[in-house]
Amino acid sequence: MWIQQKPDALAPIDELQGHTVGLKFECNQCHTEVFTDSIGVPAPDHLANSMEDDGQFEKEEIKCPGCEMTHEITVKSTFDGVKFDVSEVAPGSVSYQVQH
Repeated sequence: MWIQQKPDALAPIDELQGHTVGLKFECNQCHTEVFTDSIGVPAPDHLANSMEDDGQFEKEEIKCPGCEMTHEITVKSTFDGVKFDVSEVAPGSVSYQVQH
């Protein structure tokens, strides 16, 4: 089941930590729907000094099959939740799916 990520909301960390997710999004340039391979969701950093410092990152790149544009994907885990940032896509066009 695909879950639309809202631009101003985080995905629940307790449902995603320790799992891998697949992302889908629409390329800004050619409007092709792009699907990623499985991406690991990192755990938040328990040794962080402050709330702003608790993020753990996972970075990936994927080429759009329609126009060869490279999209950079950042998965950021904090104690508040998980955010999936994808370059060159419209806000609100990223969906995720937990892989079991």
